[in-house]
Amino acid sequence: MNADRLSLKLQALGDPTRRAMLARLRQGEATVNELAAPFTMSLPAISKHIKVLETAGLITRSRAAQQRPCQLSPDGLREVDDWMRAYRDIWEDRLNRLETYLQTIKE
Repeated sequence: MNADRLSLKLQALGDPTRRAMLARLRQGEATVNELAAPFTMSLPAISKHIKVLETAGLITRSRAAQQRPCQLSPDGLREVDDWMRAYRDIWEDRLNRLETYLQTIKE
């Protein structure tokens, strides 16, 4: 995986507004206005957030008449999950060894 793509994804996920938009998109596709509804920011600002998510590959946009609804990209977070899995495995292994060590001390 290209490190720049991963950096784009992690940077996009670093903003709470964009994470909230992704959470909304878990329910299904949404228009820009629907994504903007819970926020007190201008539509151009919302559009910039959407562009960051789209550039990072976390969402896609389709065309439906005059609207361009957004939806989660099926593989968008898979790259982040794959990257994190290696670290998750390391920490799970360390915690398992700690648990074993603590059990031996107890006995």
